[in-house]
Amino acid sequence: MQRSYRVPYYRLALVREGSIATQWNRHVRQPGDVAALMAPLAANLDRENFWVILLDGKNRAIGINLVSIGTLTAALVHPREIYKPAIVGNAAALILVHNHPSGDPTPSAEDTALTRRLCEVGDLVGIRILDHIVLGEAGSFRSLADDGLLGDRR
Repeated sequence: MQRSYRVPYYRLALVREGSIATQWNRHVRQPGDVAALMAPLAANLDRENFWVILLDGKNRAIGINLVSIGTLTAALVHPREIYKPAIVGNAAALILVHNHPSGDPTPSAEDTALTRRLCEVGDLVGIRILDHIVLGEAGSFRSLADDGLLGDRR
């Protein structure tokens, strides 16, 4: 007698958990727009947090997803965690954001290597990464795109 097995099937859902107030109209034009939006989320954090901002085809922010909460000096990030909300949320492009609890927004070699890897994945799946913003203290930030580390992605 042949035994019957069951295979589960799933439905993915994107769940809205709240919203963040902003003074700009959701169109991302400058890295400073992103830094101002994300600064309240990163204020006084004692560990690195890594977020992805989902953008539509007109570079309007359509969502923010917290990807990872790490340690004092690192946050574990893998492409599947970056692109899962992007695909489910129908994002056309992404902006990566993370904080440095030290207060110094200078990107590390690991930040740069990770960003390049995520850009390669984005090119494969058709969801471009426009920038990676590193937040420091007192409103300081660095844009890897402005630093020329992403090529011409805007």
